[in-house]
Amino acid sequence: MFSSKDKGSNTHYDTLISVKTEITGDVKFTGGLHIDGVIKGNLVAEAGSGAVVRVSDKGRVEGQISAPNIIINGKVIGDVHAGEYIELAKKAQVNGDVYYQMMEMVMGAEVNGKLHHQTKGDSRKKPEPAPVVAEPEVKVD
Repeated sequence: MFSSKDKGSNTHYDTLISVKTEITGDVKFTGGLHIDGVIKGNLVAEAGSGAVVRVSDKGRVEGQISAPNIIINGKVIGDVHAGEYIELAKKAQVNGDVYYQMMEMVMGAEVNGKLHHQTKGDSRKKPEPAPVVAEPEVKVD
C-alpha cells in the first residue's frame, strides 16, 4: 500500500534532525523532514503541501504532528493529524489520538489513543479541551 519502500524512499528529505540533536519549540516545515533526534514541540506543515515527516526508530516527538504525509517508526507523545496518509511502522509508539484519511499499520505498531478516520475535505479536529475553571470556595458557618 504505502510502505516506506513506496513513499519514503522516493521522498527527498530537506531537513535531518540527527540523533544527537534535541529541539525545544514548534517546528514549521515544508518538503521532507527526517527525525532521528528529539523534538519537544509541535511539528506543523501546511495542508496540501505534500510535505512528509518521518520519525525514525531512534526519533521522538513530544507534541502534536500535523502534516499531509507522516511515517512513524519511533515514539510520538501527542496527537497526530495526517492530511493524506500515515504509515505506522513496526516500532511505532503513538501516545495520543491519530486523525487520518488513509493509514497503513504494520504488526507491532502501537497506538495508545483513538483512531479517527476522516474523509477528504473533513477538517474535524479533536475538540479543544474545556478550560479549567476553579470552583468558588463555599464556607459554611
